[in-house]
Parts: sequence; C-alpha cells; structure tokens
Amino acid sequence: MFPTKKRRQVDFRTTWASCPPLAPALNIGGPLNHSPFTEELQLTTMTTSTVKDFLVTYLMPEKCYRRIFVNLHVHGPCLKLITIRIVGFWILLDALLAQMAQLLKIVWSRSAEGLSLASVLLQLYAVSCPVVYAVANNFPFFAWGERLFILAYTAATVFLILHYRGDTLTGFLVLLAYGNVMFLLGSYAAAAVASVMQASSLTALIASKVLQARANHCNGHTGQLSILSVLLTCAGSLVILVSLQETGSLFTTLSQALSAGLSFVLLAQVLCSSGSTATTKANSQPQAPWRRRRWRVEQPNPR
Repeated sequence: MFPTKKRRQVDFRTTWASCPPLAPALNIGGPLNHSPFTEELQLTTMTTSTVKDFLVTYLMPEKCYRRIFVNLHVHGPCLKLITIRIVGFWILLDALLAQMAQLLKIVWSRSAEGLSLASVLLQLYAVSCPVVYAVANNFPFFAWGERLFILAYTAATVFLILHYRGDTLTGFLVLLAYGNVMFLLGSYAAAAVASVMQASSLTALIASKVLQARANHCNGHTGQLSILSVLLTCAGSLVILVSLQETGSLFTTLSQALSAGLSFVLLAQVLCSSGSTATTKANSQPQAPWRRRRWRVEQPNPR
C-alpha cells in the first residue's frame, strides 16, 4: 500500500489576513472595521428601528407594521385603526392650539372685549367632563393627561376675562372654587355622575358657541375673538364629524353637525367683523391736504 501523506492544516484566517487588499474589506482576522459602507448601514438600521418604535408605540400594533411595511400588504382594518388614531391626535392638538391662540390674543391685546364669560365657562365645563370621567373610571394618566393643558388654558382665559374687566379678585375666587370642585369630583364622584357629565359635555359646547354668536350679534363686532382659534375649531369639528360617519350614533352625529355649523357661523362673524373694521379704519383716516375740497363762498362785492 502506498504511504499516506500527512495533510497539512491550513489556517484560512491567517491566509486571508495576509492578503492586504481583501482582509480590511472583508473584516477577516482583525477587529470591526468602520468603513463608510458599514457606518451607513448602521445609521440606516438605527433610523428604521427608531421609526418602527414610534409607529408601533403611537399609531399601530406590530402586526400592522409587519403587514404594511414588511409584507407590503394594504390591510383594511389596519388602515382604519391608523386613521382613527391619527384623528384622535389631531383632535387633541387642534383643541390645544385653539385655546392657546385665544389666550395669546387676549394677553397680546390686554383686553377681553367681546368675549362672553358664560360661553367660556361652558367651555371650561365641557373640557372638564372628560377629565372627571377618566379619573372616575381609573383610566391611565397617559390616556387623558394632555387634556389637562386644554383645561389649564381655558381656566386661564376665564381668569383673564374677569381680570381685564376689573374683577381680579373674583377671578381668583372662581379659579379657587373650580379647583376645589374638580378635586372633589375626581376623588368622590361616582361613575354614574361622571357618565352623565361626559354625555352633557357636547351639549355644553354647543351652548357656549350659541352664547358667543349671540354676544357677537348684540355687540356688532367680535372683539378679541381669535380668528385662528375659530379656524382650528372649525377644522376640528369637521374632522370629528367625518370620523363619526361610520362609528357614531345618529344623535351624536347630528350634535356634531350642529356644533360644526355653529363654528362656521362664528367664523363668518369674525371675517365680517374684520372686514368692517378695516373699512372703518380706512374711512376714519384723514385725507391728504391736496385731496381736501375747500369750498369757497363768494361774497358779494359791496359797492
């Protein structure tokens, strides 16, 4: 028999590492090489992971993310769920910005002329009802915590209206009484009472718009009513009305339609008031001297 030759074992890591052009490119026989391609790949992976975490946390469950972005399959229930969540975020953001715009308008002009105190008090009640309902039913804080900012802006608007009318002490007393009532309702209100308040919040919001429209009509102007706030309110009412076409009851849909109609009435009043104010200012400006007509009365020449 032929003598067997002893096979030599080859260390491929050493062999590949000894090739200067290939070893750094393939990352063999050494530590991780941060080439531009590797850094770009890592950055893309981190960005994708961040986007996925945001979408899964706030907009959709993970199975919807896989169906839409991984499998590239347009799934109807997932799209409907995403739309509902986007509408919910927009409604909260719209209400927050609307109250903020009105508050800034009052602070900037240092006047609350034209604003109905009863209307703003009803708005405060309508904003407080969801908070009381959430606390009474032990909802988690992240599900209703952002409504506290809307509540705070509305309460500050009530105080500023009383302050610029010369009733600062009354404003402090109203805020103190409101805080105590909210604490008592949040601590001891039964679930049935909270449900009744939640159901009446839309009625209070409609009544507040009616009172503000009536005040505008009686005053002949809209005063310090913010046009941006009214525009955002109109947009939010339309979004809610469209979202209720499939899921809401007939009574709720009609109530939201009435609320949207009143919002557009307020918008029309603000636009008409702005146009008439601009015309009045233009007419009240004195004319230039060379445009004035000077009528001379000719006196008879006495002879």
